[in-house]
Amino acid sequence: MSSISSTDGSTTCRLSHSGERTVIVEVRSSDRVAANRVTREIAARIAAGNHPFIHDIVPAMTTVGVHYDPHRVELSSADKLPYQVVEALLEQVVNDSSDGATDSGRVVDIPVCYGGEYGVDLAEVAQTCCLSVDEVVKLHSGELVDVMMIGFAPGHPYIGLLDDKLTPPRRATPRTAVAPGSVGLANRQSVIYPVTLPGGWNLIGRTPLQMFDPSRADPCLLHAGDKVRFVSISPAEFDALNEHAGAAQ
Repeated sequence: MSSISSTDGSTTCRLSHSGERTVIVEVRSSDRVAANRVTREIAARIAAGNHPFIHDIVPAMTTVGVHYDPHRVELSSADKLPYQVVEALLEQVVNDSSDGATDSGRVVDIPVCYGGEYGVDLAEVAQTCCLSVDEVVKLHSGELVDVMMIGFAPGHPYIGLLDDKLTPPRRATPRTAVAPGSVGLANRQSVIYPVTLPGGWNLIGRTPLQMFDPSRADPCLLHAGDKVRFVSISPAEFDALNEHAGAAQ
C-alpha cells in the first residue's frame, strides 16, 4: 500500500491491492466533485497507456479498479514482482495527473417530465427541502452537472453535484421495482434508472430516453465525464418522445 499527495496537498491517492490481480486507486479529497474528476482523469490516463497486461479499468465515484494479468507483466529485473511493476506504473500515472477533469466534452440534454405519475415523490421532496415544487424543478434543471460514474446496472448514471438545497435523503423503504427512465434524487445527486430495478431514490420525474439499449452501437446513452442538462417537458412531449413505448414498464 502506498500514498501519493498532490502538489498542493488537497488530494491524496492511495494504492491498495485486492487479491493478486487487482490494484485499487483511491482518491481522497474534502471536495467530492474534485475527487471524482481526478478519479476520471486517472482512469483515462491508464486507458491511454494501452498496457497489454491491463485488461479492465473500472472507475467508480472516487476509486479506480485496475485489473491486470500478472503473467503478461514484463519484469525489468529478477527481484521485481508483477504487482511492483503495476504499482510503479500507477504511481507515475497518479503523479502525472492534475486536479483538472478529463471530461468527454459532450453536453447531453435529458428531457424530464416532472411530477405526476412520473415523479410520485416530487411533492414530498419539495416539502422535505422546504421548497415549492416549481423551485425543485428549477434547481434540478438549472445548470450543467457531471456524470460522475456509471454503476449499479448497465447504463445507470450517477449525476451531480446538484444545488445544495436539493438534499433529501434516500427513502427509508426502497421500492422493489422502479420503471426505466425514472429520475431519482437524493443528497445532491440524481440517477436515471436504465431498466426496471429496485431502488430507494426519490422519484421526481421520468425521461422518455432509453439510457441503455444493447442493440445500439454504443449501448449506454451517458458516460462518465459527460455533462447533463435536465430539460423540463410536458406529458404530451413525453409521449411524443417516448422510447420506452411497447417495452416492459
